[in-house]
Amino acid sequence: MKTIAPPLSRLRLAFSSSLTVRLPDFITLMKPRVMMLAVFTALVGLACAPRELDPLQAFIAVIAITGGAGAAGVLNMWYDADIDAIMTRTAMRPIPRGKVSQVEALVFGLALAAGAVVLLALATNLAAAALLGGTILFYVVVYTAWLKRSTRQNIVIGGAAGALPPVIGWAAATGGVGLESLALFLIIFLWTPPHFWALALNRADDYARAGVPMLPVVSGSAATKRQILIYSALLVPTSALPWAIGFAGTVYGATAAICGAILVVLALQLSGSSEADRRAAHRLFVFSITYLFVLFAALLVSHRGSPWSSTLLPQGLPAAAGFVRADLLSAAVQPDRCSIGGRASEVV
Repeated sequence: MKTIAPPLSRLRLAFSSSLTVRLPDFITLMKPRVMMLAVFTALVGLACAPRELDPLQAFIAVIAITGGAGAAGVLNMWYDADIDAIMTRTAMRPIPRGKVSQVEALVFGLALAAGAVVLLALATNLAAAALLGGTILFYVVVYTAWLKRSTRQNIVIGGAAGALPPVIGWAAATGGVGLESLALFLIIFLWTPPHFWALALNRADDYARAGVPMLPVVSGSAATKRQILIYSALLVPTSALPWAIGFAGTVYGATAAICGAILVVLALQLSGSSEADRRAAHRLFVFSITYLFVLFAALLVSHRGSPWSSTLLPQGLPAAAGFVRADLLSAAVQPDRCSIGGRASEVV
């Protein structure tokens, strides 16, 4: 026993040391900055819902949604390890650098996803858990494994993944999906293409080298700029929906109008810029991050707080139905400094 103890102690020490050293790499796999923005929008959906969770339930729900968003990021990096190694902006991710193996990433991602879904089901309800599980599945299977490498509409369709967190938060509190949460979903859904394409304009060579058919690669810069302008214009009336249906007050309405006007001006400047000018795309990209954060922060400030029933879907309707009509997370589907100051390399 005495002769075996020292080797066992050294083994435990070595394992503990290795885990501590590698922990930052596993955290990076979760795309923490992208995860932050997803969790923030989910928190807004949770806080603005007509029914309140007790503080412990709400805390556990946020932890579960955070884990689910992180799991989606891990599984995205696991599947995309081959193209990540080719692209300049993603070559320093943990898997291409050999810091984490693909098998380790897959096991970690699956365990994290399963734990998050089960935790949300136990803490809140099956509807919210179904939405969270469906969102992870859609992001990994539909967006990452299928759409991203097969169509220029990858960001448009896949962007629904990043639009679902506020719906999940709403469902966690109410057990259903309402008109209000779908309005928030639609805002993020329309925000995603101009946000990401603005980044992709300056990363077209990177995507082309990896064989990823992003819009600037397939259709060119001029067509991409037109699409950015169209989506930015559509976002203006859409962002006013919470105010129009009485879900948010004047503070939100004014904020949405001002931010929308700035976004359209930046899109117009981008549309008129030369192909060699990268500054216009970068300005729009940076502002788009601020835009979403400010819009949802204003919703929290402006929300009237008095419980009222949704006019679209009954509270008991399984939130999974909302998932089928939506496309899933991507907080991950965001670029070069995504999420309140993150890097594009964490995005898709």
